[in-house]
Amino acid sequence: MKVLLVDDHPLILAALQAVIRGLGDDVSVVGAPSATAARAALEADPEHDLVLLDLHLGDASGFDLLAELRANYPAVPVVIVSASDRASDVIQAIDLGAMGFVPKRASNDVLFEALRLVMQGGIYVPPMSMGLPGPRDGDTAPNGPDHVHASSGGADPLAGIGLTPRQTDVLGLLLQGKPNKLIARELGLSVETVKDHVAAVLRALNVGTRTQAVLAVGQLTRDHAAVHALRPAAPH
Repeated sequence: MKVLLVDDHPLILAALQAVIRGLGDDVSVVGAPSATAARAALEADPEHDLVLLDLHLGDASGFDLLAELRANYPAVPVVIVSASDRASDVIQAIDLGAMGFVPKRASNDVLFEALRLVMQGGIYVPPMSMGLPGPRDGDTAPNGPDHVHASSGGADPLAGIGLTPRQTDVLGLLLQGKPNKLIARELGLSVETVKDHVAAVLRALNVGTRTQAVLAVGQLTRDHAAVHALRPAAPH
């Protein structure tokens, strides 16, 4: 796995590089101390598997670079690793297409779990008080898209919110940031039908916007993983 780490603080860059290498022997990490260096690294090798991005860079806004990376390299997931943990920053990052947001004060274990979740197609957001749905225990997994599954295995955290299979498909594409026209094209539906499905998904998640839906899924997934981690192992 090839990881691009973008941070303009030399000590933090070195420390994070060492931490990320701890994910496995097959992990290679390239450090970029600026937005310019990050662009050059991706132009030289666009086949990176993951980008970790600080929001505060000396030569660019992290948000601007995030939007640029999502536009130019849509297949490469970007995770924000920031000293900030403000809800407004998390919302803006997710709205711009980040697949995760990890505060720098988080433990290495939290960072590892977040990155594993993202690499499995999930979304990680830190705990926030935003009135979003909490975890649902004891759910059973439907045949939904992989990117809404908890990384720790077990039941699908979205199984209890009552989505139909088609609504689950729509949610999956919505989480990828795709507009209604593209969702309609991929699923062979009319735009009006997609709008109806999106509205139903938002109601099921008890949110009002797409960004809030992404945050809700991220929190459901994270909380669900935590619930399963606390359960005793089943006897053999």
